[in-house]
Amino acid sequence: MRPLHHHLIKAKLADLLPTQGAIGYLEVSQKRREWQLLSSSKRQALVAQHWFPSVLGPNQRYYILDHHHLGLALFEEGQKTVQLTVLKDLSWLDSETFWRTMEFHQWVHPYNEWGKRIGFHQLPTSVSALKDDPYRGLAGLARAAGAFAKDIAPFSEFLWADYFRRRITKRRITQSIDAALDLALELARHPEASYLPGWAGKS
Repeated sequence: MRPLHHHLIKAKLADLLPTQGAIGYLEVSQKRREWQLLSSSKRQALVAQHWFPSVLGPNQRYYILDHHHLGLALFEEGQKTVQLTVLKDLSWLDSETFWRTMEFHQWVHPYNEWGKRIGFHQLPTSVSALKDDPYRGLAGLARAAGAFAKDIAPFSEFLWADYFRRRITKRRITQSIDAALDLALELARHPEASYLPGWAGKS
C-alpha cells in the first residue's frame, strides 16, 4: 500500500472526478457572483485557501469529496487549476473494492438530480457534467436562512432536499423561489423533519 499524501498538490479542475451525481445550481450561481466581485489577488487567495479533499483512485484519478459547487463555479468562471489534499491513496484497489470502500467511508453519494440511486459508473466524469437538483438548491437556501444547522454528516443537505422533494412541487420552485423558500422554512420546523441532521426544532 502506498503512503498517504496529506500535502497540497495542484490539479487541473477539468480532470477531477465528482463523488456525487448532482448539485444545486442556485448555490453555484451564488458562488459565481461572489467570484466576479473579487479582485485578481483575492481570487488567487480563494483558490489557495479552499483545498479540495480528495481520494486517489484507480488509474491514478483524483476523486473530490467536497466543494463540488465551488468546483463547478470555478470551472464556469474559467479557473483551470485548484489545490487538492489527498486523504487516502486507494489507487491500488480494483474498481469494485474501491467503490465499496468509498461507500463505507461515506465518501460517495451516488444519486442523480431526481434523488434516485444510480450506479457508480453513472457518476459524472467531470465537475462540468454535474446535474442541477433544484431541491438541493432549495435546501442550500433554507440552511442559509436558518431553517436548519449545518451538520458534519456527509451530504446532509441532500437528505433535506429529499424531504422537500416529497412536499414541494418543482413547479413552485421554478415559478417563485421565494415562495418555495417560505414553504421550506415552514416545513423545516415541522416535527416530521426531526430525523434530519441539523433540525432546529419546532418554534
